[in-house]
Amino acid sequence: MIDIVNVILMIATIAFGLIGWLAPRYTMDKLKLACKQGSTLGMSEIRAANGALFVGLGVAALVMGLPLGYAMVGFAYVGAAIGRLTSIVLDDSGEFISYSFVAAEIAFALFLVWANVGA
Repeated sequence: MIDIVNVILMIATIAFGLIGWLAPRYTMDKLKLACKQGSTLGMSEIRAANGALFVGLGVAALVMGLPLGYAMVGFAYVGAAIGRLTSIVLDDSGEFISYSFVAAEIAFALFLVWANVGA
């Protein structure tokens, strides 16, 4: 059962990453982000940090097929959740979408770390 959920979460991770990587304008719109006029640096950051990075993490974990690989993706979600929670508290960014994303990040992190560390 753990193996099945690991694969499902990696497919979701890859799917979310593909959206950020291949549809940065859509991602930026949903996150209420904007590029400085005349600059594409923001889109580059979305493609890299919100997109291809997660595609790479998910694919690597699937290719490795090892608990440690899935746990490392879980730890990446821990980092994302910590960053988002920090923003909710310090930046007052507690909109519904922020809470939705942090809930998903925590859920993914808890399962991937709990199920795969020490396995």
